[in-house]
Amino acid sequence: MKKILLTAAALALWACPARAELKIMTASTDLKYICERIGGAEVKVESLASGGQDLHMVEPRPSMVFKLKKADMVVRVGLDLDMWLDSLVNAARNKALFYGQPGYVDASAGVELLERPEGKVDASMGDIHIYGNPHYWLDPANAKVMAKNILAGLKRLAPEKAALFDANYEYFAAETDERLAAWGARAARFKGLKVVTYHGSWPYFARRFGLEVAGHVEPKPGIPPSASHLDGLVKKMTAENVKVILTESYYPRKGPDFLAAKIGAVVVTAPVSAGGAAGVKTYFDVFDRVIAGLEAAAGKK
Repeated sequence: MKKILLTAAALALWACPARAELKIMTASTDLKYICERIGGAEVKVESLASGGQDLHMVEPRPSMVFKLKKADMVVRVGLDLDMWLDSLVNAARNKALFYGQPGYVDASAGVELLERPEGKVDASMGDIHIYGNPHYWLDPANAKVMAKNILAGLKRLAPEKAALFDANYEYFAAETDERLAAWGARAARFKGLKVVTYHGSWPYFARRFGLEVAGHVEPKPGIPPSASHLDGLVKKMTAENVKVILTESYYPRKGPDFLAAKIGAVVVTAPVSAGGAAGVKTYFDVFDRVIAGLEAAAGKK
């Protein structure tokens, strides 16, 4: 009888294997990193965009549709930054990933948003985001908000693993707080520094670390700079003694280099996502690199 029971138990385990890894697709490499931190060995995560891509400009591909067909969860940046993801999810016809379904996660939910446009919004204003500035992940304090949204999604899909996911979240949140304190101490050295940025990607970072954004290389979001706009920036930067230009790694250097040559400014080329530059492997590495660049630039200034 004992042998029969052991054989029956073994057959039951064979017939009901352990739950497979949750397959997760993310819109960015930063979200991939956070998913991996919260999900641990229970998840297999892939980012649809690379770390060196402008998330406004990701080109949908058939291979992405195929991956989404097999996914259990999709995690998006939201705030109309990754609208390209909508067509991919629709093409995949994976109902689990549709808005409002258990496998749909918008990482922006609960973020305190900046730069919400007021009044009439139209195409003449450039690439305006109607819900607010979507570059919220560049305030590392928002990592905990993103992680909380991902945590909720994972617990919906695998409630039996909730305690594990909760523990991973608590560890991640504690590490985030420790790193925030260290970054804040370093950023105190350049608090109040005036910078010109290429695109309006940096208001969350600037608020967190005390930068003052004096202008943008783009005359309007998504619009390349004209000669007259750059000349105007030269005058503004000279008048306000702005000596640092902060530009994302995927934007052309022509405009920033022109400004730097004219007024003797320093250009800081910054990755904005994990994988956006050599040696920047994680979401936390992004802030190590950007803060180091600003420390060096402030010293030269």
